Parts: sequence; C-alpha cells; structure tokens
Amino acid sequence: EVQLQASGGGLVQAGGSLRLSCAASGLTSKLYAIGWFRQAPGKEREELASISIRDGSFYYQSSVKGRFTISSDNTKNTVYLQMNSLNSEDTAIYYCALGDDSAWFPLRSASEYDYWGQGTQVTVSS
Repeated sequence: EVQLQASGGGLVQAGGSLRLSCAASGLTSKLYAIGWFRQAPGKEREELASISIRDGSFYYQSSVKGRFTISSDNTKNTVYLQMNSLNSEDTAIYYCALGDDSAWFPLRSASEYDYWGQGTQVTVSS
C-alpha cells in the first residue's frame, strides 16, 4: 500500500524559509508524480507545485513561482518543497499527494492524485 508522510512544517517569521518533505513508501513503479497542495482556513485547496518522478518535469502555480522550489531524491523516494520569502498568506496546512502521470503531466486536478499524506501545518507570523 502506498503511503505518504509529509513533514517539515512549523512556525516561521515572515520572510523566513521552510523545507517540507514528502516521503513515499509502498511504491511499485516510477510512473508517478508528486504534488504539493495547501489549504488555508476558509479557502479551497490549491495545488502549488508538482514533479514527475518519471522524467523530472515540474510544474509551479504562478503565485509561488520563484519562491518555492520542488525537488526529489529518488534514492529516498522523497520529494521536497523549499519555501522562501514566506508571508502570512502562506499559512495553511500543506499536503503532498501522489498520482499516476503515465498519460500526462502535470496532472490536471487534485482528483487525479490517488494517495494523500496527512498534512503538515505551516504558520507564518508577521
């Protein structure tokens, strides 16, 4: 069974940085992508970035491009999200998710992700 473990969240001051990790286990192939999402109180879940483990392609939502960097360590089955220049609007629960990208990348919606991690809280104080 595929499982995802998100970690690395915490409390950080505005302007600071955090690196989130998403460790995957139970994988049986390399034909997948991992995406990072977040959901703030009262707001809809939004996808921030994703990476194809199959070929290393990546995608960023425009609001985080230049501030967030997604990367992977395939030897550890772990994907990272480096977040810089954080502000109060980045406060949310952050989730990682895994989906099959053998047909296309990036995946077009959250519904195309089959497995989800438990979420890690990021709080940015101003």
